[in-house]
Amino acid sequence: MKFINPQSSVSVDKVETLSIWRRPMVLLILMSIAMPISYSTWMALLNNFVVEVAEFDGVKIGWLHGVREIPGFLAVGVLALLLFLMEVNLAILALLALGFATAVTAFFPSMSGLLITTFIASVGFHYYETAKQSLELQWIDKQKAPRILGWLVAVGSAASLSAYVLIVLGWRYLDLSYHLAYGLAGSVTILIALFCWLGFPKFKSQNKQERKMIFRKRYWLYYALNFAAGARRQIFIVFAAFMMVEKFGFQVHELTALFIINYIANMIFAPLMGVFVGHYGERIALCFEYVGLTIIFLAYGGIYYFGWGAGIAMTLYVLDHLFFALAFAQKTYFQKIADPSEIASTAAVVFTINHIPAVILPVILGYFWINSPGLVFFVATLLALSSLLLALMIPRDPSIGNETVFSKFANNA
Repeated sequence: MKFINPQSSVSVDKVETLSIWRRPMVLLILMSIAMPISYSTWMALLNNFVVEVAEFDGVKIGWLHGVREIPGFLAVGVLALLLFLMEVNLAILALLALGFATAVTAFFPSMSGLLITTFIASVGFHYYETAKQSLELQWIDKQKAPRILGWLVAVGSAASLSAYVLIVLGWRYLDLSYHLAYGLAGSVTILIALFCWLGFPKFKSQNKQERKMIFRKRYWLYYALNFAAGARRQIFIVFAAFMMVEKFGFQVHELTALFIINYIANMIFAPLMGVFVGHYGERIALCFEYVGLTIIFLAYGGIYYFGWGAGIAMTLYVLDHLFFALAFAQKTYFQKIADPSEIASTAAVVFTINHIPAVILPVILGYFWINSPGLVFFVATLLALSSLLLALMIPRDPSIGNETVFSKFANNA
């Protein structure tokens, strides 16, 4: 494949003039592959690495994840960078940062070393996700968005699955080390990011994006949904897999095998969930997700209070991931109510809102975990219930001027 001038640009409405392999959807697919190769490898190995090598306890893992979420809290910094960079350039540079930090993680097995590499990786991950979310909503047609976003989730799941399979096989049969696993994953992400930089023109959106921080009163429900989601999801990310290692003694290949089951399920069900959201709408899809998560988090607490075994914990972990896959319905809800010129700025603001609780909760709940792990999951249950109440405020057919079920009363006032 011939490389092109990385500074050349093409408007999104003129991509038909390009080869199909150089269109925006292919670029989104490649980036959707590059990110989880590093991120999923980092997450798959982290709990065993910090317990076996760095000798972390619940307090230290809470601090590590608190620091990991600081760049998400500072995602509004994307707006400053967009004064100098196109969003697609920012996404690719963020992938390079994520790949580099992942590649060197195992060389710094101390609290301070892991805090630094984790922070760099997190800057890459969160700034990439902020830019990518904006690009998806700008480049994908509203009518096709639920189905295409479902497929992109499936692509990312396939990339994670590939990484996990290699980890399991490598750990069981090839005596794979943390140094080699992290190094290979980070290097692959870097190579894909460089290919994205050199192999594609820089696509320009039809709608010029605002480069300043924007808060809109009519987006309040979208803000609230993301705030609750950030708090709830953080509890799962930090403590669910940590429980598998600390309570049930899972080894690297055992925990990674569980991740493999997760992503096989996501590959199968994510496209179907896209169809589900497209047919039934965001309100029903998100209510379904939050009812399921409420039950699951209650059951997580039951593991500690009723002594349930590893089999139930594994089942809950897989179901948890499946319900979380419906979260892209929040994106399509926003796409329907948003001013097209405000997508980039709102994506940055919402990432910050999403990470306000994510910075604080892991540290606080890390101390709870020492005394009562089950209580941590009951906090998550309350957050899932609050999300359900918010989802009930989404109208059946959201649009500009019909952002919540209360909008019609405001418009008639």
